[in-house]
Amino acid sequence: MQVVATVLTVLVIVIHLYIVILEMVLWRTRGPKVFGISADFARDSASLASNQGLYNGFLVVALVLGLVLREPFATAFVFYGLGCVVVAGLWGALTASRRILYVQALPAALALAAQWLAR
Repeated sequence: MQVVATVLTVLVIVIHLYIVILEMVLWRTRGPKVFGISADFARDSASLASNQGLYNGFLVVALVLGLVLREPFATAFVFYGLGCVVVAGLWGALTASRRILYVQALPAALALAAQWLAR
C-alpha cells in the first residue's frame, strides 16, 4: 500500500506543478484555453493568477517534504498537503468549476486515503 500511496501523492505533486506553471508563467498564453476565459481577462488577472500559483507551489513543497523527510515530519507534511488540496479542490468545485473536483480533489482524496491506509 505504501507504493500506491507514494504514486498517488506524486501524481498530485505533478498536477500541482502543472498548475503552478500554468498560473505563474503561462496564464496569458495557455490560461484562456484551459480555463475558458478571454485573453483580456487573462491579461487583467495575471497578477492574481500568479499569486494563486505561488500558493499551489507551497502545497507542492509540503508534499515533497512529506515524501523526503523522515518521521514524524513525513506524515505531518503529507497529510497537511493532501488535506489542503482536498479542501481547496472542494471549494474550487463549489465556487469556480465542477471540473476541479475531479482534477484536484479526487486525486488528493485518493492519495490521502492511501497514505492513511499505508500507516
